[in-house]
Amino acid sequence: MTYTTNRTSSALRTNLSAGSLLLLAVGLLATAGPGAARLAAQDVGAATITPDDFAWRVGVIAHDSMQGRDTPSPGLDKTAAWVASEFARLGLRAGGDDGGFIQRYPLRSVVVDTDRSSIVAGGERLRFGDDVLPLFGEVLEGDAAADLVLVSGSGSVSRSVRRAVRGRHVALVLAPDADRVDNETFGVIAGLREAGASSVMVTNGTDDARWAAGVERALRGSASKGWSNQGARTMIFLPLLQVRTAALERLVSGTEVDMAELAARSSDGLRVHETDVRVTLIQRTRQEDSTAPNVVGILEGSDPVLRDEYVVYSAHMDHVGTGTPDEDGDSIFNGADDDASGTSAVLEVAEAMASLPTAPRRSMVFLIVSGEEKGLWGSEWYAENPTVPVASMVANLNADMVGRNWTDTIVAIGKEHSDLGTTLERVNEAHPELGMTAIDDLWPDERFYFRSDHFNFARKGVPILFFFNGTHEDYHGRNDEPDRIDNEKASRIARLLYYLGEEIANTDARPEWNPESYARIVSDR
Repeated sequence: MTYTTNRTSSALRTNLSAGSLLLLAVGLLATAGPGAARLAAQDVGAATITPDDFAWRVGVIAHDSMQGRDTPSPGLDKTAAWVASEFARLGLRAGGDDGGFIQRYPLRSVVVDTDRSSIVAGGERLRFGDDVLPLFGEVLEGDAAADLVLVSGSGSVSRSVRRAVRGRHVALVLAPDADRVDNETFGVIAGLREAGASSVMVTNGTDDARWAAGVERALRGSASKGWSNQGARTMIFLPLLQVRTAALERLVSGTEVDMAELAARSSDGLRVHETDVRVTLIQRTRQEDSTAPNVVGILEGSDPVLRDEYVVYSAHMDHVGTGTPDEDGDSIFNGADDDASGTSAVLEVAEAMASLPTAPRRSMVFLIVSGEEKGLWGSEWYAENPTVPVASMVANLNADMVGRNWTDTIVAIGKEHSDLGTTLERVNEAHPELGMTAIDDLWPDERFYFRSDHFNFARKGVPILFFFNGTHEDYHGRNDEPDRIDNEKASRIARLLYYLGEEIANTDARPEWNPESYARIVSDR
């Protein structure tokens, strides 16, 4: 990558500027008391958070070389190593395993055994990798023999379609030029699964090069938490597969099915097309153990008593990896907003805190996790295996997707559950220069409170605030690229997070839960 030289010169200019401002501010306010001096230094720390620095960090994390940061993947490990190097550069104390910044947690991946898996019909055999791939990474073990029916068209799954597909293998025939499974197709697949299909196969008419590009990702399998007693789980045999259109044509050759005609009807209402083909789906799996990284940096507090309490900043560095190339040949889901933006915000705050001449009274934990996209795995592992006591964590401030949408507003989910909401409002009001207003949850029905890494701290009794700018049309898409991030806006959000953490860390009293919320979120589980 080409970022290091530019970043070094930018950091040098920032540090020189911050140092000069700090000497001037402290000199002018030395006679005005410790409170005024602290406020002056606080503003100097905030001045290290700049749009240029934010853009540089997002550019590194969401760079193509990180390959979408799937959990687990080499790109994710590369990202974790870079974050650890940033923590080291800032002078933070390592809070991971064996004296390092990285904490690893166990995973178990279930992957297709391509040599032992196939689809058989009469004399035809479709092979995994060549003709068939798992869809959405779902890999389930089993054998199933059933009749094959084809479904074409779009729209809702009617009662008659549900009756026709129950207990059968279903091939959903898409348009020949369909290069991905869109939201409408997702809905059809869900309906076919709920109807009791033995399997659902979606046609893929892509060329050889694009098919080959998708093989590695699809056959990587679906990772699961290694500590969840995976071996005891009963696998339900309802595979979701993608099948090459030409391969499906071989299975139905000799029947009255006209694949070209069915594909041409892809915009009509859903219709079922019967065949007399008996299909046996044979899927064998194997397990591969691996690990995934969290990164933990700690800034020691300055108060001899309160330094044993911690404000935890968190964000997730993982995304969803790579997929089949689009029409431009782009196969990488860069995840610039989700969540290179939140990770960059936490790194910006870490740099600002580390630049202070006197650290905040309480200590700071800067936690960058992985596995969020798979089910909050990394934060769950850290909450269960913390490197500082959970009882000593006074607050968790989580940032997930803070680089898009409105220029003057950020949603702070969880304000109503503790007095952190009041603290945030006070800090927000004290800094009108940020031009950033933190508002209440706009989407309570979406239950975002339960869908990011802060929840694993909340359920342990740690008061939380979750900073989130909402989804957008590029959410989990290939267009979530660094050049779409509003770095100026995101840097103002990072400053708000910084000022908020400073306030929490330097206040005598710990944040307190709303009793009703505590009973519902922490006690009643």
